[in-house]
Amino acid sequence: MPAANAAGISANKERYGCKMERKNCWKQYSDKRLNKMEEYTKEYMHFLNHSKTERECADTVVNLVEKEGFTDLAALVRDKKKLKVGDKVYATWMNKAVILCRIGEKPMEEGMNIVASHIDSPRLDIKPNPLYENTGVAYLDTHYYGGIKKYQWVTLPLAIHGVVVKKDGITEEICIGEDKDDPVVFISDLLPHLSQEQQEKKASELFGGEALDIVFGNRPMVKKGDEKEEKEAVKAQILRLLEEMYDMKEEDFLSAELEVVPAGKAREAGLDRSMIMAYGQDDKVCAYAAIHALLHAKKLARTSVVMLTDKEEIGSYGATGMTSHFYENALAEIMNLTGEYSSLKFRRAMAASNLLSADVSSVFDPMFADSFEQKNVAYLGGGLVFNKVTGSRGKSGANDANAEYLGALRGLLDEREVTYQYAEYGRIDLGGSGTISHILAEYAMNVVDCGTAVMNMHAPYEVTSKVDVYETMRGYRAFLEDFDLCRN
Repeated sequence: MPAANAAGISANKERYGCKMERKNCWKQYSDKRLNKMEEYTKEYMHFLNHSKTERECADTVVNLVEKEGFTDLAALVRDKKKLKVGDKVYATWMNKAVILCRIGEKPMEEGMNIVASHIDSPRLDIKPNPLYENTGVAYLDTHYYGGIKKYQWVTLPLAIHGVVVKKDGITEEICIGEDKDDPVVFISDLLPHLSQEQQEKKASELFGGEALDIVFGNRPMVKKGDEKEEKEAVKAQILRLLEEMYDMKEEDFLSAELEVVPAGKAREAGLDRSMIMAYGQDDKVCAYAAIHALLHAKKLARTSVVMLTDKEEIGSYGATGMTSHFYENALAEIMNLTGEYSSLKFRRAMAASNLLSADVSSVFDPMFADSFEQKNVAYLGGGLVFNKVTGSRGKSGANDANAEYLGALRGLLDEREVTYQYAEYGRIDLGGSGTISHILAEYAMNVVDCGTAVMNMHAPYEVTSKVDVYETMRGYRAFLEDFDLCRN
């Protein structure tokens, strides 16, 4: 382009106010908003500490919403109760999936405002036959869950969370490694003095899936009196401890759900305490924002819904994933209790709804600048992130949000002074990401991906900016309270 033409275009942009600049929340916040942000992020960090697994998260959410006056849908259906404007209801499924709903003033047939996020996170799962001994060390065999960089999980202090369900139906809850007096477990690595061959490998080949076994013990069971000498004495000692602590036998691993996650609490990060470092922020940062927004939203014109789903990290399949009919069935039951339900009205309600697929976004990292297209990427401190399109490469497997929907959202958020940014994940041909958005778009409703920028995504410890965490909640609250896009 000739220099004169470029200069002319630049001058016209300035003249007509066309210049678009990225905003930074830290530069805009008043002291009052900073104080509210700090209060909110402390609550969020507490939530993270008690919600490392989907089961724990579901329990935490139910305990929270019951205190705020939400009623179990199953009890309402059983007692044939009716729902009216202002009522609050929740439902759970298999202790891993949750739906929350507040009945609005308008008929549900006219559509709902929905925020949907997931509460599972990448981790290591214990296999059904995990316990073995090798050269005096006891191990637990694992199977990684979700998209992880396997090398990131070695030599870290790890904790085991989950449940063991015995043949008689008794459930034992397990949590090893979180209390300050608890032992932790870990995955070993080769010392650098002998790792010349190892370090010549590609990062993806450093550790295979079968190499992520948990070191679980080293102390052999000591023979007492006339007891027979155990061939695998360390394994025997581990089994003795499991029986003493949890009344658990080796065969009980067959009906257990045990998840290995990083041990320890969420921490403030940076000398200025501007960030949060914690496990599982993908996607609990969006889940908690949605929950908080629904609990604190003022009078609602439209019925507002929060969906918290499992299995997103492995494709959203299964009875507790987004492809499950649980969410649809729960909404149909809720609509029935309002006296509105018919099959046709329910389909109309879904098609007339607006939904935020509340999931995290990548964030620009100057240490890996070549992986991003810097004009179209999220930045720490830039506020709530919209991903108009997800998928990979040529938008494969994508939900691509309508311009009309995005324009209406921009108008609302500007009116409510919510800071937001529009972004894609990274360089087009480098990869991509999938969310639950395409599943919900099948109902013909408006859907867009919208969440918090996360650094170190899918690593054992992920990082967010406090202001982005807060703006995400403010954006969701504005959406639930005031968004109403009419369509033909």
